[in-house]
Amino acid sequence: MGGVRERVPLVKRFDLDGDHRLNAAERKAAREFLARERAEGRGARRPGFRGGDEPGDPPAPGPRLSPADVQPVSTAPLYDPQTLRTFFLEFENADWEEELADFYHTDVEVPAKLIVDGKTHADVGVRFRGASSFFTVRAGRKRSLNISLDFVDGDQRLDGYRTPNWLNSHTDPTFLRTVLYYQIARAYIPAPLANYVRVVINGESWGVYVNTQQFDKQFTEAWFGSKAGARWKVPGSPRGRGGLSYLGDDPAPYRRIYELKSKETPQAWTDLIQLCRVLDETPAAQLELALEARLDIDGALKFLALENVLINSDGYWVRSSDYNLYQDERGRFHIIPYDANETFRAPEGPGMGGGPRVNGVELDPLAGADDPDKPLLSKLLAVPSLRTRYLGYVRAMAETWLDWNKLSPLARQYQSLIAADIQADTRKLYPTEAFLKGLTADLEEQGFRGPRRSVSLRRFVEQRRAFLLNHPAVSTAALRAEVAPR
Repeated sequence: MGGVRERVPLVKRFDLDGDHRLNAAERKAAREFLARERAEGRGARRPGFRGGDEPGDPPAPGPRLSPADVQPVSTAPLYDPQTLRTFFLEFENADWEEELADFYHTDVEVPAKLIVDGKTHADVGVRFRGASSFFTVRAGRKRSLNISLDFVDGDQRLDGYRTPNWLNSHTDPTFLRTVLYYQIARAYIPAPLANYVRVVINGESWGVYVNTQQFDKQFTEAWFGSKAGARWKVPGSPRGRGGLSYLGDDPAPYRRIYELKSKETPQAWTDLIQLCRVLDETPAAQLELALEARLDIDGALKFLALENVLINSDGYWVRSSDYNLYQDERGRFHIIPYDANETFRAPEGPGMGGGPRVNGVELDPLAGADDPDKPLLSKLLAVPSLRTRYLGYVRAMAETWLDWNKLSPLARQYQSLIAADIQADTRKLYPTEAFLKGLTADLEEQGFRGPRRSVSLRRFVEQRRAFLLNHPAVSTAALRAEVAPR
């Protein structure tokens, strides 16, 4: 039913010196313990590749680089989309990749030294992150990383941020979808910053990663002016019931679905349950009034419109999961996007989470509006005034952003920024040809159900625009302004 998986607790068990983290000897003991557990069938099997990425021989090592080879970029912000910074990670162990894989989904972070712009940040914590972007990628290929600047020094930051996420662009050979989606989303709702970074590990280039902002206190302070409030992650889970359905007053089933990332308080769960109850059980005629103090309704409508217009194939309309929730100091909930690598593409058949069957880019703008397991869609759009407002956002987004004359310069600018590094990248998941052609040419790729044809970014934009703006529910809708809540 749920999507929350608790991290395997190892730190407390193996932390002999009591510093709340594991040194080299303690990590060695923990790895030996994990190996014994798996060999004897008591623990989970060793995490790692389960099939899905490009077949072939192990990749060749990347080019050698040192900090002396790179010109510092000291003035541009960390998430400046025009800047390609180089980050150097130095692990104490040569088998750092295997060690990170061993500790995947445990509470152990592996320490490293981070060097960027000529400055050394000592003792950062590193772990592999992601689900399918981890399990479907072979060892030796690029896997997504989470970096904790405050692993040892609680005050250590990088340009004010403490937890960069470096993503491997899984399922996106163009490396463009996440950066473009978040850029568009920020015109309407709070959404992460994103750009590109070059990563060098133990002297070897691992190529370009998508660098995304963490949903943390720094994020809420930037958008809402406060570090306080409750934050939840709704992990991706087919049929995970993370759609804000009311499941009764017992917090237990909600804890299996919604992962509280902020301080644990009974009131946080009480408020979440109350939101679900009001959303799921209030008659349509009274819903807007009942919800307005509990939910940013306008933000929720924009979130849903974005997911539909740009077709997030991992989105709420498909799986009722893969998003974040924030409850501000006034008690109001906000929907925050998460995980954008599956956007700007035609869904692959019926959704794994119960989404409708879709013909190419022709996802109906009201897809999911009759699905009782997706109350954020079905209940809000059952209110005539909210449905009208939502369709106005769909039309405005389609007219503004599904415009190749507007998107093409952005996409080509980003492609040009990283093209040389992508071509030299031996660890990337897809051929250079797919990166170069994916902007304007359709690609043959391996999907979950076998080979499939993936439409180019240009064809998606042009065909999706034509479909939506000719759809009777959209073409007659009044345009809505695109104002972000800054």
